[in-house]
Amino acid sequence: MEIADDEVVPIKELVELYESVGWLLYAADPDALARAVDRSTYVVTARDDDGRLIGLARGLTDEVSVLYLQEVLVHPAHHRAGVGTALVTRCLDTYGGVAQKVALTGREPEHRAFARAVGFVAADDERGGGYQAFVRPLL
Repeated sequence: MEIADDEVVPIKELVELYESVGWLLYAADPDALARAVDRSTYVVTARDDDGRLIGLARGLTDEVSVLYLQEVLVHPAHHRAGVGTALVTRCLDTYGGVAQKVALTGREPEHRAFARAVGFVAADDERGGGYQAFVRPLL
């Protein structure tokens, strides 16, 4: 596996990766997806030994007070192989001096377990310092 920072990923590969994880809303508008990835502060990708895109993480940050880990995607054929952990580790190492690192996940148990496995705690968890998180949903 090869991890790369700020690679410009062809839109066809982005759409294929987003579709593979069922994020069809993103994949349905390739131009918007390309803009979102392009405008991210930080993008890290994972490719298999054959050069296929198998993972992507992207973040938004002011490089001082907050890093928002927008998404971590790993092709299902590569789940539980350390790809997601490698992507998150690269993001966190790159922005190690940023005061707060934030990630928003779905409620699925595997998403919550992954977030915890890479060092995140629920905002209202005692270890999380008593933070509260609020979201204004799309729908």
